[in-house]
Amino acid sequence: MTSPLPQAALDQLFLSARSRNAWRKETLPDSTWRELYDLLKFGPTSANLSPARFVFVTTAEGKAKLAPHLSESNRAKSLDAPAIVIIAHDLAFADKAAELFPINPAVGAWFADPAVAELTALRNGSLQGAYLILAARALGLDAGPMSGFNNTGVDEAFFAGTTLRSNFICALGHGADESFPRLPRLSFDTACQIV
Repeated sequence: MTSPLPQAALDQLFLSARSRNAWRKETLPDSTWRELYDLLKFGPTSANLSPARFVFVTTAEGKAKLAPHLSESNRAKSLDAPAIVIIAHDLAFADKAAELFPINPAVGAWFADPAVAELTALRNGSLQGAYLILAARALGLDAGPMSGFNNTGVDEAFFAGTTLRSNFICALGHGADESFPRLPRLSFDTACQIV
């Protein structure tokens, strides 16, 4: 792995990809979501503790349960997607330390402080959510990530009585909207420093 990816791969992952706002009306098999997870799970996290949890909302019943918690604009542009994924994180992720970091099973103790556990879960779960977007694009899917939803409502509807908390959501499928110009990005000199 010493060579850069070809230009076509960079285009598919970053340069030509867009967050989608309309979706081809299709049903994708559950194997699609399994393949996606089996790719994204290899992205690095702190001590390999992988706090993200993913709920692939694909059924009419699941979408009806989620819909009231989406902002009006996100509701209109998401429900036709084959899947709307709730990217959550498990505040009790350290319970899996012995399984996921067997070279030091005691690593779970690093996260005994609830504030440390919460920050670690959010940070690393967000990383895993980004891996989801890139893995989806790598597999030929489009993504529409968004934060316009009621976290408390989603947590009550999907995670009541658990240690899971929603972070953001992402519609997945094949986009049906027209391509649109890329919005501006900050320049290197504005966003970066070399020290």
